[in-house]
Amino acid sequence: MANQNGSSLEFSFLYYQTITQQIDSTTIIKSSVVLSTTLFFISLNLVMFLAIRSKPSFRETSRYLLFSQMLLGDSFYLGFTTLLYSFTLTNITLMKVLCSMMILVSSTTFRISPLTLAVMCLERYVAICFPLRHTDIATPRRTNIAIAVVWFLGSVNSVIDVIFLIVRDTQFLTKPIYCGREQIFLAKWQFDVFQSFNGVFFVTVGITVISTYTGIMIAARSIKAKKASRTVLLHLVQLVLCLSSFLFSSIERALSTISSALFIHLRYLTFFLLILLPRCLSPLIYGLRDEGVRPLFLCYLCCGHRRITPATKH
Repeated sequence: MANQNGSSLEFSFLYYQTITQQIDSTTIIKSSVVLSTTLFFISLNLVMFLAIRSKPSFRETSRYLLFSQMLLGDSFYLGFTTLLYSFTLTNITLMKVLCSMMILVSSTTFRISPLTLAVMCLERYVAICFPLRHTDIATPRRTNIAIAVVWFLGSVNSVIDVIFLIVRDTQFLTKPIYCGREQIFLAKWQFDVFQSFNGVFFVTVGITVISTYTGIMIAARSIKAKKASRTVLLHLVQLVLCLSSFLFSSIERALSTISSALFIHLRYLTFFLLILLPRCLSPLIYGLRDEGVRPLFLCYLCCGHRRITPATKH
């Protein structure tokens, strides 16, 4: 087995494990806060998802198909990432095969949201700059194909890592480990590809969002175009929130040089602020801003299954 991942790739993760030998009341409180926050926002996402899927016109509209896809992806990301973090916080080991599957889902959904944002921006660009062709281009069928492509691009790097791990690691099915992303890196090239892939990935998405915003601003001669430009600007803010998660591992390595007690508290704080809250707030902010989704979401949230038609005329 190519054992080139070494201490440089696993240092901060293993360092954290060595300084959390005992589970005290503070650790339990931290884990409870993370889990309760995640469950609360996942519940809101699912209510919004069900509200959108309940309206036939939304199921045939590209922007709402993409938004419901983003809600689903962020919910999976929040759930699996929080579980992995809680396992690390409480020193729980997992079989390597189970750990790899959880990391595969977490890594894939990590990339789903920014990619979906880019597609949503392109859809708004077509709607404003090519209004006569919008219904022909942004069809439900093509939108579903775009969603499939998004999932493929988001998963390809992690799938390759897991396949390489299955082929090269003879203990893949039996070895218990402390679960972390670094545990599926058997060779240094995997880490380099992971970093490069993420860099190119986010730069490309950023350029797409900025370009579509610029194009819409140039064409913004009507109230509809101005509203679309504000929507794309909101997508840019959402992208920045997604990028904050990308900074977590770098900040964690920097924090690993300080004292162990301070490292534990700062690592928890950075996880909560850079990974948890941005993914919790991003879809909720967009959904509450949308004039079509907001009344329907509030109706489902406050009234449960009562069939009340929200006022969406605007």
